[in-house]
Amino acid sequence: MGLRVLVLIFSLSLLVAGYKPTVLLHGILTGSECMTLIKDRIQEKHPGTVVYNIDRFGGWSSLDSMWYQIQQLKMDILNISQSHPEGFNFLGYSQGGLLGRALIQDLPDHNVHNFISLSSPQAGQYGTEFLHIIFPNLALKTAYELFYSRVGQHTSVGNYWNDPHHQSLYYSYSDFLPYINNEIGSNKSEQFKAAILKLNKLVLIGGPDDNVITPWQSSQFGYFNLNETVVKLVDRDIYIEDTIGLRTLDKKGKLILITVPGIDHYMWHINETIVDQYILPYLD
Repeated sequence: MGLRVLVLIFSLSLLVAGYKPTVLLHGILTGSECMTLIKDRIQEKHPGTVVYNIDRFGGWSSLDSMWYQIQQLKMDILNISQSHPEGFNFLGYSQGGLLGRALIQDLPDHNVHNFISLSSPQAGQYGTEFLHIIFPNLALKTAYELFYSRVGQHTSVGNYWNDPHHQSLYYSYSDFLPYINNEIGSNKSEQFKAAILKLNKLVLIGGPDDNVITPWQSSQFGYFNLNETVVKLVDRDIYIEDTIGLRTLDKKGKLILITVPGIDHYMWHINETIVDQYILPYLD
């Protein structure tokens, strides 16, 4: 075998070895097929990258409670971690971004390098645009009656429904979001924060024309106050009190907020420009 060929093979091996594996997690009422463009684009632009496109909890099963999904998905993530001790990147779209973030927090020994949340309700949801598919007669003002109940907490949406007008019920009934955001203390509070602080980068992508994530700033941990005025992340307790480490990440340059106008919620994951400009740079 000639020297030139050996050099070429060696160069290619360095290229392949240069990119960490990537895990993709789909959104609500969809499946792994909705992440195909992102998967293909990663493998086209970053040749040799191993991509795991999780296909569990597709379709209606995506409505299963968030904790149930996390318990079922944990072994998949642990297996990936063990297969790639060098670490891997993780991208979650829509509900998948919130689910992925909670998965990381529930795995104190994770080796996720960068986590990308693509239009996900990280601070909760208070909008029924997409819910009319599931609950045709659901009204925004009375949705809390369903979601803040034992039955409602068996649904993923109920687990992150955050009604600014019924916060006492939110804290009383919601058994997911206020815990992973450390709004309610638990025996895992320190773990939840430490797991976030292990990330090299936390990338939060969203935009004002999303039309589903409500408010859209929830994708960057902003949220409504009692008057339905949006309070930005830096002015909220979750940042000021550094309950899950967001302020610490920010001060270290590890918290990346990306706002892109003109993108509808159902277009984030099938837009090559979004992938090329805002996702690929964080898949090192």
